[in-house]
Amino acid sequence: MSYWRSFAPYVTVAEKRAKAEKKIKALRKKNPNIQPVVIEGRSLAGTWWGKSWNTNLECYADYSNRIGRGRSYVRNGAVLDLQIKPGLIESLVQGTGSKPYEIRIEIKTLKKKIWGNIKKACQGEFDSLQELMNGKFPKSLSNIFTDKKSGLFPAPKEISFDCSCPDWADMCKHVAATLYGIGARLDSEPELFFTLRDVEMKDLVSGAVKDKTSEMLRKAKQKSANVMDDSDLSEIFGIDMEETPAPKKARSKSKS
Repeated sequence: MSYWRSFAPYVTVAEKRAKAEKKIKALRKKNPNIQPVVIEGRSLAGTWWGKSWNTNLECYADYSNRIGRGRSYVRNGAVLDLQIKPGLIESLVQGTGSKPYEIRIEIKTLKKKIWGNIKKACQGEFDSLQELMNGKFPKSLSNIFTDKKSGLFPAPKEISFDCSCPDWADMCKHVAATLYGIGARLDSEPELFFTLRDVEMKDLVSGAVKDKTSEMLRKAKQKSANVMDDSDLSEIFGIDMEETPAPKKARSKSKS
């Protein structure tokens, strides 16, 4: 065998994508619920949640030199299926062979103490879940969310992974592609981040509302055991309370 024949033939990007699309169609016949990762545009992620997920992984020395191996794979549609569950990610990634590789990534769920501190920091910061999902919050909260020791995002020591491929590297390109695929998925479904960390996204909004309501009720009880001012009701429910006009006194009929 010649030296040049020892290398696998070059496969174009178009050929790789066509192979992935063909495989997705075949898999969908067996399992209609598969969720392939589709990268649109040049960026691997575009929203705050997707970008922050990728940045968190890339900032660790343990991953920075290896995770890049998965960029071309995820761009070319090689992540045929990606499922995110509490503390678990499962995926199918198409490699050079005919059969896709099976990847399993386990991530420790968020510690209760850390989650409790984050909920306190979010009190009064969000008026709706949509603001949180869209990544619209102060930079101070962004810093809290991304803090390496006490934030929302997992550290390498909290992540373990396994792939059915024969690559003995600590992080193969199929695992790396899956990790980048998570960032892409968070662009469209940021709530899955909270599913992965096994916490309730709504707690960051409803917790603040509950605390505010409790405070208003406490103040109302101090004023009266039975009567609550309209100002308190207005603040709790976010509506303007119209004042009820005093009833007019009936006019006395004049004697003729």
